[in-house]
Amino acid sequence: MSDLPSTPDSTPRPGAAGELLDQLLDSLLLDFDFWFDRGLLLLQHCPESVLAAEDQEALSERLDTARKELIAARTLRSAAPVSMALDMQAMAPWHRLVLSVWNLSAELRQAGVVLPELPPAPKP
Repeated sequence: MSDLPSTPDSTPRPGAAGELLDQLLDSLLLDFDFWFDRGLLLLQHCPESVLAAEDQEALSERLDTARKELIAARTLRSAAPVSMALDMQAMAPWHRLVLSVWNLSAELRQAGVVLPELPPAPKP
């Protein structure tokens, strides 16, 4: 037995970990949605002097594919009877894609392209 007193606050609630996982993952998926949409918007303002047409098309296809994967991930998670995580290996390409969007944004700014305003931050 432990000499430490047991308090109700120190006892984990059943399902609390699942609720926390859902909140964190929902927020992360919203962030991915935001940046994928932002990437598609940036591509609409991207001259070929910044990114060649074929590279723009390839990035657009990657963003469209990632958006479809997000929809599938959300659908699977909502159909699961319990909280469900996503594999980090599955999300790694999404993280790399967000970095590509950030790089595109930086390149557009360096080229003096006026970028559209950012919409409000996503709400979980």
